[in-house]
Amino acid sequence: MTEKRRIGIMGGTFDPIHIGHLVTAEAVRIEYGLEKVLFIPAGNPPHKQDSNVTPAMHRYIMTVMATYSNPHFCVLPIELERLGPSYTIDTVKELICLYGGQTDLYFITGADAIHDLPTWEKIDELIGLCHFVGATRPGCIRKLDDVIKRFGSLGRKRIHRLATPELEISSTDIRERVRKGRSIKYIVPESVESYIQKEGLYI
Repeated sequence: MTEKRRIGIMGGTFDPIHIGHLVTAEAVRIEYGLEKVLFIPAGNPPHKQDSNVTPAMHRYIMTVMATYSNPHFCVLPIELERLGPSYTIDTVKELICLYGGQTDLYFITGADAIHDLPTWEKIDELIGLCHFVGATRPGCIRKLDDVIKRFGSLGRKRIHRLATPELEISSTDIRERVRKGRSIKYIVPESVESYIQKEGLYI
């Protein structure tokens, strides 16, 4: 029997993408033997309808800049091209059509986001279609275990945790640093820092 391909999905607003995203994606890629990790910027994030999200094209360009040097990373604009809210269930179904049923998909996210899994669109169907890997840090494991229990045997098979380097970085903090004129060097890739400055983002 041919072994299934394993492909990672790194979804997010990426406003902006930062080294925490990259470190997490690479750690999961190695741990789970993923062929590649697809970075998929959210087009119209349903959980951020009331916030001011940077235009999609800027977020897409920054994500391409941040990932181009890793041959195992690539960026797909499928959520940017889709009308309406960007639901993960729609993206996963599209990827299954693209890569075929003999591929295991691993959705990579922070443990904090996995805590909200029960509220995701069509979550019971979604967990049947792909694995979830939560990047954990001390203090998050118990909450993650509670989420796994919520989904029973399917949760134990489909929701995984992986301790990753502790990087207390958030896109919100980066935007605030830019607004205050503080340095973001080494928090984002150099190319992304230059793009933010060139385009006058987050000021």
